[in-house]
Amino acid sequence: MLLEKIISISGKPGLFKLVSQLKNGFIIEDVTTKKKVSIGNSSQVSLLDNIAMFTFDKEVPLFEVFENIAKNYDYKEAIHHKANEAELKEFMIASLPDYDTGRVYASDIKKLAQWYNILQKAGYITPESFVKAEPETLDGEPAQTEDLNVEKEAPKKAPKAEKPAAPKVKATSAAKAAPKSTHRKQG
Repeated sequence: MLLEKIISISGKPGLFKLVSQLKNGFIIEDVTTKKKVSIGNSSQVSLLDNIAMFTFDKEVPLFEVFENIAKNYDYKEAIHHKANEAELKEFMIASLPDYDTGRVYASDIKKLAQWYNILQKAGYITPESFVKAEPETLDGEPAQTEDLNVEKEAPKKAPKAEKPAAPKVKATSAAKAAPKSTHRKQG
């Protein structure tokens, strides 16, 4: 599932897909109605790809939470976001058992259920949308990611050659306009 182009806009209900960028804003498309509109740069936009849910250990990306919900609900519509608080907590425990009850509020769970249902109705929630491509080795076999402990280093730049700093002297306009004198002052 491609969440990097799906956004939520503060003050607007629903989810939107980024279509293109303008000089002073964005063109967006409503995920459900497919209606395109433009918004200004001043709109508060949140990319779903950058959102995560708190657990007691770490932050879990929204993509993984959606995957858990999809498996629990057999890729069908989940609980309604206007369900009572007890049902919403039960839904959350089933979707993310170790979620941080102190930092994940009922309003967050409602929004999660609402977004999941919007994406499901729009066709973004399918078994194929959660298939992750495994990295391959040179032999064409899947790499074992548990055993790999590779640290990526930033590419090193070649040191710049030091140039001798020659003082730059700029002539003033008065000096350029004045004729050069051939007389030497003695004295």
